[in-house]
Amino acid sequence: MANQHDNHETNEDVIILGDQEVLKSDLLTLNMGPQHPATHGVLRVEIKTDSEIVAEAIPHLGYLHRCMEKHCEHLDYRGVIPFVDRMDYLASMSMEWGYALTIEKMLGTEVPRRAQYIRTMIAELQRIASHLMFYGTYAIDLGAFSPFLYAFQDREEILRLFEELSGARLLYNYVWIGGVWNDISDEQLKRVENFCYKMEENMKKYDDLVGQNHIFVGRTANVGVISKDLAYDFGLTGPVLRGSGIKWDLRKDRPYGIYNEFDFDVPVGQGLKGQLGDCWDRYYVRVQEIFESIKIIRQCLDGIEAGPVMGKVSKIIKVPAGEIYMRTECPRGELGYHLISDGGKTPYRLKVKSPCFTNVSILPELAPGQMVADLVATIGSIDIVLGEVDR
Repeated sequence: MANQHDNHETNEDVIILGDQEVLKSDLLTLNMGPQHPATHGVLRVEIKTDSEIVAEAIPHLGYLHRCMEKHCEHLDYRGVIPFVDRMDYLASMSMEWGYALTIEKMLGTEVPRRAQYIRTMIAELQRIASHLMFYGTYAIDLGAFSPFLYAFQDREEILRLFEELSGARLLYNYVWIGGVWNDISDEQLKRVENFCYKMEENMKKYDDLVGQNHIFVGRTANVGVISKDLAYDFGLTGPVLRGSGIKWDLRKDRPYGIYNEFDFDVPVGQGLKGQLGDCWDRYYVRVQEIFESIKIIRQCLDGIEAGPVMGKVSKIIKVPAGEIYMRTECPRGELGYHLISDGGKTPYRLKVKSPCFTNVSILPELAPGQMVADLVATIGSIDIVLGEVDR
């Protein structure tokens, strides 16, 4: 009997939860999603629990897969832009800009200075809008509803401007190869300036309301801790990486567009409320990035020049044969486009490297030993958009 007991203890069906051994067959399997409101999109997480303790979490992806990369092989280079819009549909301007930069670099296209300023300003407004969405929905995840309404009130001003510029509120097709589709007026620039002042004051209040709230801190501090080594091992990027104290931002470290002309800081987690790299640190980084985006937008407003908003691009675009990899710093991390061209009118291959796909891969590592409620907090802090994960 002793031998049987020893074999049982070393069996692969036994897992360690805290100080206890648990048989896998004794675990309860639950599905979080694919419609669960705490998963920020159509994600299914299969979780195995021992009472309230999570033993295992397996993300199941693909519910929003729509063959985006395959479609691109049959579209001309301009026709791809509406498809990249639909990846991270909360940061469509950022998706477009990265793609446009990829084609422009292959063509050697010179983008007019005014268009460069507009692109940068729009990208930072999009970052603010995206982080406001995170702020509001994360508060809902953890039981607070009012912050969601405040965040959406400010986000609406950004979307209204985007609608005037592009004709759409979510999927814009605004950043074109060679520049931007539509110029921005002096009246709209004045509204952006006023928005920056208001947003700066409001964000301080919002942070007091949520980030310094005792209950919120209790739910996020020391929860879902991602160490620096773990962040490197999983190739994390964006606020999730910076939340672990790693100062890496492509706008600073590998500048594109005209970011090298602007003065701004790269916020990183500091473990102010708990352990470095916890959920609160990831929240903190995004809040601070809103203030830095406002700083960049103000510099754009001060330096924007008169002139054209579209460079010289032929009506029928044929990219020279070759390949390129271009990456940009989107609200959720590094977005990469790997383009292979055979010299024709359509991409031979366009591979997209999704920051959210990489970031969500760490969930199975973080989940074991957490409470179910803490897993909700952890998923929310990663801030994934499944349109970009699945493509």
